[in-house]
Amino acid sequence: MAQPTLNPEGGFRRLKIDLSYDGSNFAGWAKQPDQRTIQYEIEDALSRITRHQVSTIVAGRTDAGVHALHQIIHVDIPEKPHVSRYRPDETEWDIENFYFRINQILSKDIRVNSVTLAPANFHARFSAEARHYRYKILDNNRVLSPLQRLDATTWFRELDIDLMNEASAQMLGERDFATFCRFRPSSTTIRNLQRFEWHRDEDGFVIGEISADAFGWNMVRNLVGAAVCVGESRYPVEWMGEILRAKARVSDSYVFPAEGLTLVKVDYPPDEELLARIEQTLARRDETIYDSVE
Repeated sequence: MAQPTLNPEGGFRRLKIDLSYDGSNFAGWAKQPDQRTIQYEIEDALSRITRHQVSTIVAGRTDAGVHALHQIIHVDIPEKPHVSRYRPDETEWDIENFYFRINQILSKDIRVNSVTLAPANFHARFSAEARHYRYKILDNNRVLSPLQRLDATTWFRELDIDLMNEASAQMLGERDFATFCRFRPSSTTIRNLQRFEWHRDEDGFVIGEISADAFGWNMVRNLVGAAVCVGESRYPVEWMGEILRAKARVSDSYVFPAEGLTLVKVDYPPDEELLARIEQTLARRDETIYDSVE
């Protein structure tokens, strides 16, 4: 395994953490005053275990109500555990069981799936090659079961999957998605949309699979809303391509609800290509950009 990354002062090791969460009762990922956030609860749990105030870096900062199956973060912790009279024999971190200790502290709507030593040059945000999201809709005014409500939303009209796929295909590639992103100063709206497809699952849910190198603020939910407009025949297939090229910001009424959106996974290159990926990411956009915000 590649050596873990040390911070500039030395004496720290970097962890790569894979976690899942039900975003229903959170005000999003990022810490906010007087709000319950995923970042705060994760950092609080890690700080209690390490007895060191930690800061996390996340692959994609999800908005209030958005869920995750495999969100990725990194955190730098002290190289050695804090010596304690309660754990006098703990002279090395038990990384293999680190996830268990964190989950004992966390609330049930956040779960750490795994904790590993990060390879050299790993950065949860800037090393990422792609983020993969899923959007789930129960259409045709059908009743959503209480047990299915957490990761899906409803729509009152029946949706035509073929029309949605035809319209969504026009969005693929590296384009300026200003039409579908809420404005944020010092940010770019150029993204490489790698996948935007629709299908029905065995329960009849309409499933959207959306992947890109990164996403702008509300970009996924705006794209979903526009595709639904085509799927219910409110607008012709060509409409999505036309408004994309026009760069005219669509109404906030097209932003679909957060509860139907889930971050499925984040892709990273092989260890030996991590540094090159960071350099490529930073060369393309200013560090102030708000990557992967839904």
